[in-house]
Amino acid sequence: MTIDPRTPVLIGNGQVLQREDDLAKVRDPATLMAEALHIAATDAGLSSLPDPDALWVCALLSWNYGNPSAVVARHAGVSPRTFGLSGMGGNTPQSLVNKAALLMQGGDIDMVYIAGGETARSKRRAKKLGATWDWPTSQEPFEQVTDELVMVSPEEIERKLYMPIQVYPIFESAIRASLGHSIAEHQQHLGTLWSRFSEVAAINPYAWSRQARTVDDIVVPSANNRMIGFPYTKLMNSNNDVDMATGFIMCTAEKATSLGVPRDRWVFVHSGTDAHEHLFISNRLHFHETPAVRIAGRRALQLADIDIDDVSIVDLYSCFPSAVQLGAKSLGLSLDRQLTRTGGLQFAGGPWNNYVSHSIATVMNDVRNYPSETGLVWANGGFATKHAFGVYSTQPPTTGFKYDYPQDDVDALPMRAAATRSEAEGAAVVEAYTVMHDRDGHPEQVIASCLLADERRAWGTSTDPQLAAHMMTEDPIGLPCALDRDGVLRLA
Repeated sequence: MTIDPRTPVLIGNGQVLQREDDLAKVRDPATLMAEALHIAATDAGLSSLPDPDALWVCALLSWNYGNPSAVVARHAGVSPRTFGLSGMGGNTPQSLVNKAALLMQGGDIDMVYIAGGETARSKRRAKKLGATWDWPTSQEPFEQVTDELVMVSPEEIERKLYMPIQVYPIFESAIRASLGHSIAEHQQHLGTLWSRFSEVAAINPYAWSRQARTVDDIVVPSANNRMIGFPYTKLMNSNNDVDMATGFIMCTAEKATSLGVPRDRWVFVHSGTDAHEHLFISNRLHFHETPAVRIAGRRALQLADIDIDDVSIVDLYSCFPSAVQLGAKSLGLSLDRQLTRTGGLQFAGGPWNNYVSHSIATVMNDVRNYPSETGLVWANGGFATKHAFGVYSTQPPTTGFKYDYPQDDVDALPMRAAATRSEAEGAAVVEAYTVMHDRDGHPEQVIASCLLADERRAWGTSTDPQLAAHMMTEDPIGLPCALDRDGVLRLA
């Protein structure tokens, strides 16, 4: 088959782990990214890194470089024509691939390097010990390659409800209720799912934690596995305490040919989509469904002229168990399938916005090893808010890369009204909840989503230790409750 010369193709990837205990020897994230790009060049069969049209970096939190892509370029020894930085969110690595593919297909660029990396583990240890680094910065201009989105409403900020460790366990309680599980049954369900993820990480050479975990290891609280936001222990939370980096080389088929990249290194992105849920969780119709995943995911499959049963290699975003379950349900995937290729953000490592770069690298290697198979990557940012999809194969797409942004379809879906603080007082019903714990594993706050008589959503909280203990053993979902004028929750 003749391949359109503008067809976008991934030709190389590199992954780097840094486990340096001597803080004086710790390399900064840009150095790790540059190393990953050189590994990607070797992976592509190149003797060196050619100058790309653009070098884009996934937004990072470990160091403020100003323009991190310029620093990565200096470390890598390349001179891109332009620099770029993504917005925040775990969706961004796939969104960057989607954008690059569109620009290549449109004739705007021929080659882009995409890199991401964090040194959160080293940064935490340095802060604890009072150590500092004099890492480089750059004030060179760059393009903001993907947009930022506001994802927290004033009512949610007022309740201090703005952290993933609070929100995803609330989703989990709604999923449990939708499945009809008791609290004990659902803990076993979660432990089984996450144990299988750990088994994948155990055989992944680029996973941060390569220890297979039992169900009890995961669900039973202990000194090393404290409860964080019920029902999630530490081993059910994303592990951001890692030093990891990735790099990709992406170019047109024509450029890959001119560079002499062997054909067995080429991985095509057949289709991509981006979309987001209703931005504020207060306005989501239900917490056990993600309609934007359903719409954008199925659209990516349609554009690739396949359905979900044609996909044998899947990596679903896995910051918390609720994310995996929401994604699988929306895509029509059984939880009995293998839904991670890395081991997920707890076991393989969750380097803030950049986890999905490791997903894409792993799926690239998988489809190379199994050339007749197709891979699907789902990237997620926010509170199961922002989504990006990519379909990958070593076989070229018959009609070129296809892309869609089906946001109008999502925006047309029903929304739930949110009550303001002054409107939320009175009788309600518990819809979903979590119990947040302190660093010693003691319950310290109940956070509950409550539905008023008119179906508006209101948020209630409580620091009553007896109520917190009760809600971890006796299911309150569907039971009447009351909120006072300060939003304090009590069960009726």
